[in-house]
Amino acid sequence: MSILIVVDDPRLWPFEIPEVDVVDAQSYLTRQEYSDLRRAKVFNLCRSYRYQSDGYYVSLLAEARGHRPLPGVTAITDLKNQAMVRLISADLDELIQKSLARIQSDRFTLSIYFGRNMAKRYQRLALHLFNLLPVPLLRAQFARDKQWQLRSLGAIPASDIPESHRDFVVQVATEHFAGRVRRVRRRARHRYDMAILCDPDDAEPPSNAKAIDRFMKAAESMGIGAEKIGRDNYARLAEFDALFIRVTTAVNHFTYRFARRASGEGLVVIDDPDSIVKCTNKVYLAESLARRGVPIPRTRVVHRDNIEETAETLGFPCVLKKPDSAFSLGVLRADNRQQFDEHIDLLLAESDLVLAQEYLPTTFDWRIGVLDRRPLFACRYYMAPKHWQIVKRDGSGKRRYGRCETLPVELAPRRAVQVALKAGSVIGNGLYGVDVKQSGKQFFVIEVNDNPNIEAGEEDAVLKEELYRRIMSVFLRRIEQRKAGVPTYG
Repeated sequence: MSILIVVDDPRLWPFEIPEVDVVDAQSYLTRQEYSDLRRAKVFNLCRSYRYQSDGYYVSLLAEARGHRPLPGVTAITDLKNQAMVRLISADLDELIQKSLARIQSDRFTLSIYFGRNMAKRYQRLALHLFNLLPVPLLRAQFARDKQWQLRSLGAIPASDIPESHRDFVVQVATEHFAGRVRRVRRRARHRYDMAILCDPDDAEPPSNAKAIDRFMKAAESMGIGAEKIGRDNYARLAEFDALFIRVTTAVNHFTYRFARRASGEGLVVIDDPDSIVKCTNKVYLAESLARRGVPIPRTRVVHRDNIEETAETLGFPCVLKKPDSAFSLGVLRADNRQQFDEHIDLLLAESDLVLAQEYLPTTFDWRIGVLDRRPLFACRYYMAPKHWQIVKRDGSGKRRYGRCETLPVELAPRRAVQVALKAGSVIGNGLYGVDVKQSGKQFFVIEVNDNPNIEAGEEDAVLKEELYRRIMSVFLRRIEQRKAGVPTYG
């Protein structure tokens, strides 16, 4: 892959960086040799990104040519959007306050060079700003009015870099490009590149380390070079053809930002942002499943005005759910009216809507794995000992799980698989874990989970390595369809 730095005038470019070509904007825009490049990473360091300027068109045409520009057109647009600046300020508020706490004045300017700053104490803030707005040379302006706030973001023209900063810029730029060259060379034998997003701080990751290794091995066997990335690698997404998220997802979370960014960059993404939004809100799920004829337990959406009606309709015991609950957190059982009122008050303090469902006692839930609208695996998730949920937590947060029994999909009840497939199709064509309860001869969908558990020794107990190959084969097919211009919707 060629690495190009595009500037207004190479004669004014003050740096010498090995293994990188410096090109003037007009040449990149007009010369056929650059248009014909099949794979290129384009670092757009033009002085202005103003709409319809050369700098704007460099990123725009780079995207049209299938090159990978930094910044992309979306980042250029966001750079001028004050609403985006406010969102970034709110998102990084805790880090901003901590990083700038020692500053005595009420104004501060942070210069960010390829995600780095000269002062180590500002490095984490610089990296996060670069991740959220990937512009190679970025200037952030802060002001304090009781608390620090981000006031503006702008690109730094290379000619405006102070003389005292230039050695540092050469160093970090050289390291940045050298790292990319090494990665390109290492992956040369692969047809495509995949990022697997992991987080060592995830208390309950959907895949254990052994499963991640098996995903990577399966990808390798299909010509896909898979690499684990973390939450600090947001700016690297454009290097890849696919993103596989193996971190517990939420909308107000870095996983959703990764999914949105990767989808915008044209990567094949599982979990796609649409599935994250739909699956992580149980109110949305209940409404969508019911409207499409998917059998679910008797359900009510609770708000301040229908508490009495809900209690009378569902009776006791019943289950109350915070809309974005996960891993049994925020899911409470009310055995009587007093518990119901206590739980409702607690949940409505955090959300204007709460989900209430009839309680269906079972010794296990069916978990049907679904991928690309087809069944992938079938498990029985048993309730934790002496508990009504799969996970039991004590007062200290210690967890105890019920056992998992995996069996061939063909041996699972046919109706359980049918309702799971129907429920998954309501969400999309991604990778889902559909929880189904059996009550007599009836089957009810409890929820559809994006980012389902796939752990070595559990969900792969039947298919073994074939489970990982099936998932990677869907990635491969979708990547090839994307490259051919065929819509994949996921």
